[in-house]
Amino acid sequence: MHPIAATINHIALFVHDLKRSVKFYEEVLQLRQIPEPFKDGWHVWFSIGGRSQLHLIEGAAAEILNEKNTHICFSVASLEEFMENLDELKIPYGNFQGEPKAQNRRSDGICQIFFQDPDGYWLEVNNDHA
Repeated sequence: MHPIAATINHIALFVHDLKRSVKFYEEVLQLRQIPEPFKDGWHVWFSIGGRSQLHLIEGAAAEILNEKNTHICFSVASLEEFMENLDELKIPYGNFQGEPKAQNRRSDGICQIFFQDPDGYWLEVNNDHA
């Protein structure tokens, strides 16, 4: 690795209702909370693999409207099991084109779905096991 090559440290999302967002990321993506230094009730941090983190910060005035091309992607061992969990939680999902309960197969063979968190941030989940 080149000595100045960047690696991801964290992603921060500005959310409207911290408790609602924490519940979503714990139940839907089954992320694990990690200690955060602020301890002010406005921040919650999650581990998202390796040394990378997701930081949720409360204070957004309203729900965020984003384009699907701007998204965070997570990989799971079984996309089918993940979709079953979304169905149980009644969370709508679909392929990139917006077809409900459908998935895309990329040219490299990876299957993916898209859905939104409570604030409207787009999430992709795929079955990339590399």
